[in-house]
Amino acid sequence: MAVDWLKGTVLETAFDAPTMEALGRLTPGLVPKGTILFRPGEAPGGFALVLSGRINVYLNSRTGRELRLYSIEPGETCLMTTLALLGAQPYSGEAIADTDVVAAIVPFKAFRELMDGSDRFRQFVFRAFAERIGEMTALLEMVAFQKIEIRLARWLLDNADDGGRAAASHAEIATAIGSAREVVSRHVEKLSDEGIVEGGRKEILIRDRARLAAIAGT
Repeated sequence: MAVDWLKGTVLETAFDAPTMEALGRLTPGLVPKGTILFRPGEAPGGFALVLSGRINVYLNSRTGRELRLYSIEPGETCLMTTLALLGAQPYSGEAIADTDVVAAIVPFKAFRELMDGSDRFRQFVFRAFAERIGEMTALLEMVAFQKIEIRLARWLLDNADDGGRAAASHAEIATAIGSAREVVSRHVEKLSDEGIVEGGRKEILIRDRARLAAIAGT
């Protein structure tokens, strides 16, 4: 029988009884905020099933710039881990716990056995894989074809709260939209001079949502 940690989670309905029983033998653990789960060049240790919290996955350039590729939340999977496990390849990016995370790790041997023997587990892995590929394609299109002012405007609109406040530093925004901190700072200053936003070090307040939406093309 599956142990209690699977009950009431987003994973409970994803798998059949035999898969639940196999996964139920695992023991979830706490990953503190800020923990680096993997780095470029490292071999995968297993397949993470996230129960709570959020993990961010980044691609790092030789010049020190970062691009956040995606986040992993409960019920979601890591594209890089799937690629590394299926292809016996090392990681090409870095994963960091953005919050405290509770996750169960499926060891490599158990992962391969489940992929071979469980239709429901295999469907879960490949469905999540396909969704991530779609996200990565959209990210590539954004970075390659959208001007920085459009990316910035859309990020602010998507991440601002009901009061119009987007809590993030310029460096964090740059990582999210595939730019450099200095470039983001220049564009925030320009928007501030035009009265569209009010820029701060850790927070940006949208003053004119309509004009910002016009820049974003939404």
